[in-house]
Amino acid sequence: MSDSSDKDGVFKIKAPAKTNLWLRVLGKREDGFHEIETRMVALSLADKLKLRWREDEEVSLRCSDDSLPTGEENLVVQAVRALEKHCGKVFAVDIELKKKIPSGAGLGGGSSDAAAVLLAINEMAQLNLPREELAKVGATIGSDIPFFVYERSCDCRGRGEIVEPVSEPVPSLPIFLLKPAFGISAAWAYQRFAESAEYDGFSYEEQKQDWGSMSNDLERPVFEKFPVLGEMKGWLRAQPEVEAAILSGSGSTMLAILRKEASGKNFNKRAQERYGETTWSYLGETC
Repeated sequence: MSDSSDKDGVFKIKAPAKTNLWLRVLGKREDGFHEIETRMVALSLADKLKLRWREDEEVSLRCSDDSLPTGEENLVVQAVRALEKHCGKVFAVDIELKKKIPSGAGLGGGSSDAAAVLLAINEMAQLNLPREELAKVGATIGSDIPFFVYERSCDCRGRGEIVEPVSEPVPSLPIFLLKPAFGISAAWAYQRFAESAEYDGFSYEEQKQDWGSMSNDLERPVFEKFPVLGEMKGWLRAQPEVEAAILSGSGSTMLAILRKEASGKNFNKRAQERYGETTWSYLGETC
């Protein structure tokens, strides 16, 4: 998350998307969440935020995506409130959010935006809180937020809030994201996990890479309910440009790791021709 402040007092910060290179669901916890093990990495795809202090005591959020709420139910506003509660202070701030990360995609856009706000206000207000403390504040409102606070590849446990930065970061990998027009609720995917089964004709096995094995346990409930995503994974894995492909997080985005010599533009064109104009796609890299 790069940040800067201009002469007009506007603080600018990027909020990157994430993906899970592997995601293992170990079982349901007493608190209703699921115990997981996952490796998360940031992507070049990012939202952009601008923050400016207000003279009143209000928090104002404007968003380029009209379908998203901008009140207290938005994680961005909740992040401000959580930091206010933690510090015993009022942070009156105007926030402008330009969305690039699609919602319901398994890419962590809302959590990343919230983490960006925590990092921005920490600097703007000169709070000097360490990342560990900001991560604990973020964990009170969202399981993925602590990962984004650390701004590096991490192994995450618990419900995702126990974060350990990776000692040997994963090298930058060329990626291709492909998402149909619908989104998927992460809460729904986890709730359905225990009752789900592998869908005949789809592959769920680990895909070994030099830096680890790619797999995602949430493919079971997601492919069972949305078989088009299982078909999409099979098509991606069959393409000569692709080294590996899995569901990103809880979906509905499919993640493909591309071969370094691959022509991403030609590949993207074929994907769009196959899945139609309503399918969102992105060519980029892990960070």
